[in-house]
Amino acid sequence: MNKSELITAVSDATGLTRADAARAVNTTLGTVAERLAGGDPVSLDGFGTFDRVERAARTGRNPRTGEAVPIPARPAVRFKPARALKDSLQTDPL
Repeated sequence: MNKSELITAVSDATGLTRADAARAVNTTLGTVAERLAGGDPVSLDGFGTFDRVERAARTGRNPRTGEAVPIPARPAVRFKPARALKDSLQTDPL
């Protein structure tokens, strides 16, 4: 599912116009991104928790030349699924 498909699904499920659904989805995703950028975790009950983590600096390799390349430390996002989400994935669709 991509963002456009998510907007369509929200529109269909709520009866909102596609434009209103797009604003709702964009606002939600923007708020999550702002909170993560500020270092706050975002927890969605029944879905999971998004958390900002710092990846350590490391040395990588250029696959073409084999030369060592320094990779700097950088922030990343970690997602930990909630138990309800994990359990919903265990159902057999057949």
